[in-house]
Amino acid sequence: MKFVDEATIKVEAGDGGNGCVSFRREKYIPRGGPDGGDGGDGGSVWLVGDSGLNTLVDFRHRRLHRAERGQNGMGRQMTGRKGRDLEIPVPVGTRVIDADTEVLIGEVLAHGERLLVAQGGQHGLGNVHFKSSTNRAPRQATQGTPGERRNLLLELIVLADVGLLGLPNAGKSSLISAMSSARPKIADYPFTTLYPNLGVVGPGSDRSFVIADTPGVIHGAAEGAGLGIQFLKHLSRTRLLLHLVDIAPMDEATDPAAQVREIEAELGRYDPALAQRERWLVLSKADLLDETALAEARARIVEALGWDGPVFIVSSVTRQGLKALEDAIVAHLYREDERERAQQAEADQTPYDPTQA
Repeated sequence: MKFVDEATIKVEAGDGGNGCVSFRREKYIPRGGPDGGDGGDGGSVWLVGDSGLNTLVDFRHRRLHRAERGQNGMGRQMTGRKGRDLEIPVPVGTRVIDADTEVLIGEVLAHGERLLVAQGGQHGLGNVHFKSSTNRAPRQATQGTPGERRNLLLELIVLADVGLLGLPNAGKSSLISAMSSARPKIADYPFTTLYPNLGVVGPGSDRSFVIADTPGVIHGAAEGAGLGIQFLKHLSRTRLLLHLVDIAPMDEATDPAAQVREIEAELGRYDPALAQRERWLVLSKADLLDETALAEARARIVEALGWDGPVFIVSSVTRQGLKALEDAIVAHLYREDERERAQQAEADQTPYDPTQA
C-alpha cells in the first residue's frame, strides 16, 4: 500500500431540520391550535482513530465527506429525526488543521479516540413554541441552522518512542532491521528509504519500544532538497533521537563529524525545538574497522564535535553494541516515564489559582 502522510478533504455537517407550521385538525375539536413539531439536529462529522490504518491514501480518492441532514418537523408535535453522525476512520497519529485558517483543530492519538471536526446544525422550532394568550394561531416557525463546512488538512505523524536521524546510507534501515522485525528496503546506495518505517523492539515484554526510520536528510533539505525534510515531522513526537553516522565511509575524504554538523544545521533550520531534542550519537558499520581503528575514529569524531552526550558504536551485521544500545534506550525511556508521572502528580496536587486561569 502506498504511504501517504498528507491529504486535504472537505467535511460538511448536516443542516438542522426546519420547524413545522401545523394546526390540529380533528372532528369535533374546533380551533385545535398549533401542533407543529421541531426539526431534528443535523449530524456531526467525527474523526475516529483506527490502529489498523497506517496511511492517508484513501483520502486521495474521496475528498468530500458529508453527514446526514436533520429531518423536518411534522404535525401532531412530531419531532424530525436527528441526522446520523458521520465517523471517518483515520490512522492513529493524525493531526487535523483547518486548511483555510491554518488553525490546529486537534490530534487523534489513540485507537477509538474521537475528534469533532464539524458540528451539525441546530434544529428549527415548530409553531407550537410560539403560541401565547395573544397569538393563539401562530404561523411562524424557525429554520434549522446550517451545519459547519470545513476544508481540512490531515497530516499523519507516526507515533514512535525513538527516531533515527542521519544522512542517506548511514545505516538507519539496517539498524531498525537488526533491532526489530521491520524489513525496510536496504541497499548500498543513497535514498533507499522512501517513506518512514516503524519497528517494535522487544515485542511482548515490558521493555518494548517503537523505533522509526525516516528517509535520510541531505544538505539543502530545509530548502526542499531530497526526501528527508518531508518526513522530519515524523520525528516530532519521538522522545529520543539516534543520530547515525557511518564511522567508516567509503570515501576517505568524507568527514563523519562534518556530516553530523550538516544534519544539525538542517534540523535547526527546519525546527529549532526538534534540534534541541535529546540526541545520542551512534557510530554505525563498526564491523568494517578493527578495534584500534574504531577507538581512534571514535576519539577523533567526539573531539571534533565537542560531543558530551552518549556515544555508541554498533554494527547491524555482527550485532555489535546493539544490546548495550537497546538497554540504554529502555533505561532512558523509563526515566522519562518516571519524570512525566512525577510532573503529573505535582500538577494534580497544585491548588487552583483563579488568577492564573
